[in-house]
Amino acid sequence: MAKGKKAGRGSAKSNGAVRLIAGSLIVMTMVVMAAAAVWWFAYNYYHAPGPFTEDGSPRTVIIERGASVSAIADTLHAEGAIRDPRAFRAAARAIDAEARLKAGEYAVPSGASLRSILRLLMEGKSILYPFTVPEGLTSAMVIRRLKEEPMLTGDLPDTPLSEGVLLPDTYMFERGATRESVLKRMIAAQRDTLDELWASRQPGLPIVTPEEAVILASVVEKETGIAHERPQVASVFVNRLRRGMRLESDPTIIYGISNGEPLGRGLRRSELDNAQNLYNTYQHDGLPPTPIANPGRASLEAVLDPPVTDYIFFVADGTGGHAFAATYDEHLRNVQAWRRIEAEAAAAAGAGQ
Repeated sequence: MAKGKKAGRGSAKSNGAVRLIAGSLIVMTMVVMAAAAVWWFAYNYYHAPGPFTEDGSPRTVIIERGASVSAIADTLHAEGAIRDPRAFRAAARAIDAEARLKAGEYAVPSGASLRSILRLLMEGKSILYPFTVPEGLTSAMVIRRLKEEPMLTGDLPDTPLSEGVLLPDTYMFERGATRESVLKRMIAAQRDTLDELWASRQPGLPIVTPEEAVILASVVEKETGIAHERPQVASVFVNRLRRGMRLESDPTIIYGISNGEPLGRGLRRSELDNAQNLYNTYQHDGLPPTPIANPGRASLEAVLDPPVTDYIFFVADGTGGHAFAATYDEHLRNVQAWRRIEAEAAAAAGAGQ
């Protein structure tokens, strides 16, 4: 009997241990299932679409420099980009993104998920704005445009900027970028472009320094606004320099009179004859003393690799372009044709009044 009792007590202990283990397994299973459920919910919430805009357009959200994750979450929530700031903060902590969120102005897509928004802010893909510098502007004109651009900040140096040191182009910038930073980019772009083109220039050109290339390119830039004409215009001036002929360019005279600002009228005979104007290429040999504008890449390419032509003259042809000539007689015919066009236009204007 004693042995049977011992066996019963052992069996009871064994059954208790089994029940304890089973209970523990059940609890652990429930904990794992609960954790899995929480993870699944969080995962789906993280990837689920966020609030949509009424018209489907992106929301513009500005994240200030130095803003905390809480402040960023509050800003996104205030702009309607997220539903719950707490979820955004939790997601940022979960992926260790708190210190990697960048300031800037962002276009948050309609319905963007938390994941998409966090990636957008970590990559710093701010909205970019264009600042466009057309070819042929003087440096003073470019500075005025920089000062008038409302998305840029800060002042510019008071020191006058030399002509020809800026590369006309479109420069993208973030809201709040400084004017000086954009100016420095234009200067660096011009220097890099000139270095590149000068290294591969055509041999035997009557241009001995990169600075002279910029001067001649600026004259080409001001002589024509038609892209495909730049090489021909460049060939005319290169041929004239090779022959020792004067450039005889009206825009150089205008620069000497007004520093490149529009005259609003034609040149007078007295201005064409004025040798006191050092930019008067009708009266002075060779290139003008400095560039007369900021030439673009195409004009620099044209003067450093001009086509081989016999052209030494050109005149307006009435279409906005020019008629080119290799001989003076041919040039005179082109001039006469242009004068007829001018006379006809004047007569038509008078008849319409």
